[in-house]
Amino acid sequence: MHPAVFLDRDGVINRDHGYVGSIDAFEFLPGVLQACAQLVNAGYRLVVVTNQSGIARGYYGETEFHILTEWMKTQFEEAGAPLAGVYYCPHHPDKGEPPYRTDCECRKPMPGMLLRACEELNLDSASSYIVGDKYSDMAAGRRAGLKATLLVGDSESKSGKEPGQYCDWHGDDLGKAVGWILAKTPILDK
Repeated sequence: MHPAVFLDRDGVINRDHGYVGSIDAFEFLPGVLQACAQLVNAGYRLVVVTNQSGIARGYYGETEFHILTEWMKTQFEEAGAPLAGVYYCPHHPDKGEPPYRTDCECRKPMPGMLLRACEELNLDSASSYIVGDKYSDMAAGRRAGLKATLLVGDSESKSGKEPGQYCDWHGDDLGKAVGWILAKTPILDK
């Protein structure tokens, strides 16, 4: 079994412009690919887990999402940080039309995407982390039994909640989160 770092997409990997569904709208945040390469070099598998209710809402389709995802995976690969997997939830409990309008087990804060990735990719949840920008990411990580949950950015701090109650670490960006992870764990066998 392998340790992993689960990454939310919008707001962690790329700027969250709201329902990013095309390559033209996708903008990597500074230092993301370099930070992810550090994780891979330390022996972690990288897995993207992303709610994509823009599909349910009809802003873009699954075909457009897959085109963007393949392009994104290539950027990670070229940076020395290949993704072990990309898992997404196209559903929303009360937006869109069936089959996308549904209350599912894969939409964060539910842990379905993480549990499926652990099973399919032979990942060890107890030695894995999640980095996200919302409390729903933190809740999914806790429900999946991950070692630690890391909250980046300040979008959720405006909610009046204390980050420490919901996550193990809170900071500015993925680069700082990676520094925290690497300081807490030994170099792993790849």
